[in-house]
Amino acid sequence: MTSFDDPERQTSADTRPPHSDPGRLWTDAALKTVQGYRHLIDDALRQLTDTEVFTRPVPHVNSVAVILNHLAGNLRSRWTDFLTTDGEKPDRHRDQEFQEPVRDRTRLMESFDSGWRCLETAIRSLDDAAVTQTVRIRGEPHTVPDAVLRSLTHIAWHVGQILMIARMVHQGEWKWLTIAPGASQNHNARTWGTSEARAALTSQRKDSASPPS
Repeated sequence: MTSFDDPERQTSADTRPPHSDPGRLWTDAALKTVQGYRHLIDDALRQLTDTEVFTRPVPHVNSVAVILNHLAGNLRSRWTDFLTTDGEKPDRHRDQEFQEPVRDRTRLMESFDSGWRCLETAIRSLDDAAVTQTVRIRGEPHTVPDAVLRSLTHIAWHVGQILMIARMVHQGEWKWLTIAPGASQNHNARTWGTSEARAALTSQRKDSASPPS
């Protein structure tokens, strides 16, 4: 499984020098948010067995695999050639994204990583000229910032689902991805004034779970 900590993923807004251009502030913030959501997804997936990834908690509720498959299709469609083509591509088949995917975790993650890269690459490519353009999603005009925020909101919705479903299907101990119950005071005392204070959304998590055996 490709994880956020792989060498290919180490180029990030966190490691780039600060921009003197105020117009880049929001795109850097958007990229950091995207990367934070990816950390949460990866940290949850590390705790799930292959079987658990494809397990529905109850009938008619999506598995983690189905949600990843949907996000892969959505992000690939939205952010491939996003400045010149509609975000709902003719070759996208949304309904199929919610069907049971082939039970192959490696294949699933390759597809998901491909879609995620489309989003990150698109955000990194934005310059002042691109930001002022109008793009379309299902024919509806959007400013580029609106399209980015629309995608971030959609991702946030599904990340929450992934975390909840992962907790429901996982057998055994679960490592908290946010501040554990009863640990708020200690967390604040230990991390106040540092980026570790929001470590659930950064690469500075020190207690990430190991992949299950």
